[in-house]
Amino acid sequence: MNPDTVRQNGKQLGVLRSMPPLERFTPLTPHMAISPTVSVVVPAMNEAENLPHVFATLPQWIDEIILVDGNSVDDTVAVARRLRPNVRIVTQTGKGKGDALAAGFAACTGDIIVMIDADGSTDGREIIHFVGALVTGADFVKGSRYAAGGGSDDLTFSRRAGNKVLTTLVNLIYGTRYSDLCYGYNAFWARHLKALDLDCEGFEVETLMNIRAAKAGLRVHEVPSHERCRIHGESNLRAVRDGLRVLRTIIREWRQRPAAPVPEPQATPAADQGAA
Repeated sequence: MNPDTVRQNGKQLGVLRSMPPLERFTPLTPHMAISPTVSVVVPAMNEAENLPHVFATLPQWIDEIILVDGNSVDDTVAVARRLRPNVRIVTQTGKGKGDALAAGFAACTGDIIVMIDADGSTDGREIIHFVGALVTGADFVKGSRYAAGGGSDDLTFSRRAGNKVLTTLVNLIYGTRYSDLCYGYNAFWARHLKALDLDCEGFEVETLMNIRAAKAGLRVHEVPSHERCRIHGESNLRAVRDGLRVLRTIIREWRQRPAAPVPEPQATPAADQGAA
């Protein structure tokens, strides 16, 4: 795309990129189309029974599905390939959700990266809200079970209380206004991967991403999301153990120097990111 200089009264105000050609746009609804490509990362270990439901909710317009297999002993990989023959399989070499997501993010080729769970608790039909927020100016979009329109069928009293305490602590330290800290449904522009710089193994990964997005000065937007119960199997999440890991992550990040702010893009969001 050739840049066009915008001037007013003889003064240069900035540079706008021309709109991408129509064939570059992917229709999302009758009223919205985008030119950025979208990758969805699904970390999974022994989720063969849940994948049919999860994949059924993923929009057909997404460009890439990355399934990160945590060395499953069931038919997780075979089921994924049967459901979506073009799925890309990444075999996890380490352990934990944070390690799986880092491997999946590194394999993505899309402009936008969306992370969802493989247990059926997150609804792929909500992806359009995350992408919509990104193409209209956000850098990082958080799903929130506490935003108006969100909710959860799976939050126990202890998980709800712990999340509230940890969210309040992060908001006090970083001046954020997060309503939900420990939720695994997020999306962001792939160009911000370096700012997030994942270096954790477990369920504390969501907290780490939220903190580093704030430290880097990213424009963070929350969208409502409804969490459902796991369909089959048992979760590896342990409220006390993983809550302590989250707390240690918050303290560690607080002690480190703040990250350098991400520079503002030269082009306006609509022209640069291809929303129509």
